[in-house]
Amino acid sequence: MKFRTKLYTSLGSILIIIAIIVVVLLNLLEQSTVNMHVLVQELNERIDMSADIKYETANIGRQLKETTTDSTGTINKSVLNAWEESHVNLKLATESLEKKDTQEKSQELIAKFKTLHQSYQDLAQQIITIQRLEPDIEIQAALWEEAELTRQRMLQITELLHGLQEQELKNELFRSRDAYNWAVKVIYIYLAVGLVLCISLTIWVIKSITKNLNHVTAVMQSVKNDDVATLPRIKIASKDEFGAIARAFNKMAYTLEEQSKIENELKVEAEEQSWLKTRIAEIATMFPEIKNVQMLTEMVIRKLVPMVGGSWGIFYIKEVEGDKEYYKRSATYAIAKEGKGFEQTFQIGQGLIGQCAIEKRPILLDEIPDGFMKIQTGIGIATPKASIILPVEYEGNVLGVIEIASFGSFSKSQVKLLKEVISNIGVTMVSIANHVKAEKLLQESQVLTEELQAQSEELQVQQEELRTTNEKLEEQYETSEQKKKELEKVREALEEKAQQLELSSQYKSEFLANMSHELRTPLNSLLILAKILSENSNKNLTPKQEEYVRTIYSSGHDLLHLINDILDLAKVESGKLEVVPKEVKTKSIQQFVYRQFSPVARQKNVGLSIQVESNVPEQIFTDEHRLQQILKNLMSNAFKFTEHGSVTLLIQEKQMPDADPKQKLLVFSVSDTGIGIAKEKQNTIFDAFRQADGTTSRQYGGTGLGLSISREIASLLGGSIEIESEEGKGSTFILSIPYLQLDEKVDNTSVNDQEVAAGLEVDLFSESEIEEQDILNEEEVSMIQQKLSLLKDKKILIVDDDTRNVFALTSALEKYEMDIIYAENGIEGIEELVENPDTDLILMDIMMPKMDGFEAIRRIRKLPDFKTLPIIAVTAKAMKHNRDECLEAGATDYISKPIDMDQLLSLIQVWLYRK
Repeated sequence: MKFRTKLYTSLGSILIIIAIIVVVLLNLLEQSTVNMHVLVQELNERIDMSADIKYETANIGRQLKETTTDSTGTINKSVLNAWEESHVNLKLATESLEKKDTQEKSQELIAKFKTLHQSYQDLAQQIITIQRLEPDIEIQAALWEEAELTRQRMLQITELLHGLQEQELKNELFRSRDAYNWAVKVIYIYLAVGLVLCISLTIWVIKSITKNLNHVTAVMQSVKNDDVATLPRIKIASKDEFGAIARAFNKMAYTLEEQSKIENELKVEAEEQSWLKTRIAEIATMFPEIKNVQMLTEMVIRKLVPMVGGSWGIFYIKEVEGDKEYYKRSATYAIAKEGKGFEQTFQIGQGLIGQCAIEKRPILLDEIPDGFMKIQTGIGIATPKASIILPVEYEGNVLGVIEIASFGSFSKSQVKLLKEVISNIGVTMVSIANHVKAEKLLQESQVLTEELQAQSEELQVQQEELRTTNEKLEEQYETSEQKKKELEKVREALEEKAQQLELSSQYKSEFLANMSHELRTPLNSLLILAKILSENSNKNLTPKQEEYVRTIYSSGHDLLHLINDILDLAKVESGKLEVVPKEVKTKSIQQFVYRQFSPVARQKNVGLSIQVESNVPEQIFTDEHRLQQILKNLMSNAFKFTEHGSVTLLIQEKQMPDADPKQKLLVFSVSDTGIGIAKEKQNTIFDAFRQADGTTSRQYGGTGLGLSISREIASLLGGSIEIESEEGKGSTFILSIPYLQLDEKVDNTSVNDQEVAAGLEVDLFSESEIEEQDILNEEEVSMIQQKLSLLKDKKILIVDDDTRNVFALTSALEKYEMDIIYAENGIEGIEELVENPDTDLILMDIMMPKMDGFEAIRRIRKLPDFKTLPIIAVTAKAMKHNRDECLEAGATDYISKPIDMDQLLSLIQVWLYRK
């Protein structure tokens, strides 16, 4: 920053600081006033809330008396509505005051008030219930007295709350006065601080200018004319004129230092080149005197070691014996030829000598450990500091290896000299070797002539050996052909194994279907008869016997759920679980959950809440059956592990990231207040046959298959299941599935026969359902009895080879005054039907001897009189394709064993009604 700019900036900063201080002080006073008004307004609201609580508390007592004063026992609904509205207002005022008033005393009073309010509501409900159900009986005085006492205690608490709010208002006014006094003190402090900052800023500007000027002067005076290698630097990083001077000076110093360094390097390089050329010339002058390789190695090692400052050296040359190659010690420097601890030969790859021959590059050892090798002089023995190993090459062939050790380190110039000399030694070695070889060839030429005749004889022997070798090759070819055939057999065996695996998978599916049939068949009669006994129509069972029967029925249902879970798990593992998407109404999902679990909630005294966000569409496109299966598993788990509190189902819509706008996520969150799941067990509960409570003495039952199956089904639907849980505080299972939102609503005016049947089934009731209704008006009772009257005197043909199922079904249906006939197989069933043409409906088992249910249904449909006769297929095989097979054979409807009698009665009513 330039001097002028710095001066202007400093003066401007002082003015800005003064302005900021003034603005801050004004805002401080204004904020203090605003805060005081806000606090007073909030306290007035809290006083009004406490007054509302007091008023509503007095009001609910009067309204309760007006509600129950009618001697006829009827409840004044308008007063009752006003009473309920007062309770709602009281609750809202209490919650608002609880949020706004955070005083510990107020929170304690509000908590006590809410507890008393809940107790008062429970007592009032009991009084209203007694008044409604038994109007002629006086309401017990004890309940009235306890309710009134509770209300009086509530009034006392409201008085205390009201007093606390007024006292808080007084206290706040005193605090506001203190705050105002504090603000005045702060104003004086701000003024003092501003004055100090302005003075400090002025002093800083003056010092910064003089400081930099003195520093530049001192550095420039310290420069010496005779030393340009190292120049001082001006350490000023400012952007003013002093900074420009410092940067220019530093740049000049750097340029001078670089120039000096370059001159020194050129000088050293010239000296090094001169030294290298001199030494290389000394080595080259001794090559003409050499007569053989041994002489060459001795002269080189004696000349080269002291030239590079070495104290020890060895020259190894390459030797070849047959197929073996190794390096043998040829010449040494300062080492006896029989020296202890030094190898005479090295194989290729052995030690660093052999490794250097493989890598064909120098190996430099900078730090040699003690005890590695020793160099002896007249005054002692010591370990060298460095060693270098160099390959002697010629056209890529390593002819020898030289190792030199020194008490000091090798300089770059010495290493460079060694590399230059080594490259010339390889050429000289080859030249000398070729010369020696030529002389040797001359001597051997005479010997070769004498050996030619001997070699001719050897050739004849070799021809015989070649003939034998040819025969061996033919044998090897035949062996290879045999191995090829064996490999072909192995391939065929593998293909056969693959077919066997596929057949095994088919057998597994058939086994599961057959096991389902064998387990469901006896379970069917067990559940039906247990259901009949549990109803105790004749009232001849003791309470203990009724409990036994209910236990049998419950155990049978548990076994049925286990069978279904195992079948579903097998379908998932084999990849045969199909997804059939269709149009699904969101409201039907809510109704399904409510119908399934509202009885469970009432039985366990646990709250059930179903919440749907406003943006959730009315219709989606997904597999309704699989979605219901997952929700049923999640809700069942929630109720199973929740002893008190509530279970909540929240349905939300979320946008899938990076997807089509129509492709969205429907999120089902099942939350409970149960036992929760430990963090370390949350990943294992989705494994088959695993539960969070997995001990042998676990408190909660179940197979541990539900969550495993649910996650697999969710994956098939393209979604996922996640868990959020804390042990002891409950769990939340989050099911997210993608769906396509439908633009047009489904036209319900055109539906097929099966949809009509399903709609009728919802409206029909069995006799047991009539008995379970809490309150039915005369019109509803009449409608249900009219529907049940459809069953009276109807003739039902049961075709089943299992006498237990026939007995159970007959016992169950005869309660409704039906005429039951039966047959043990398909042939007898057709004969029985022909003899009883007035048969109204057939219950046809599928797996039977002589003629199964499929064939029997087909033959019945060929009879003109029975083409439209309702036939309900009853089978213990519960695989998905079984229903399709039954309908293709001509069955009107399908039901799996064990039979749910309520469902069977609904189906019978539907098809008799249509008939």
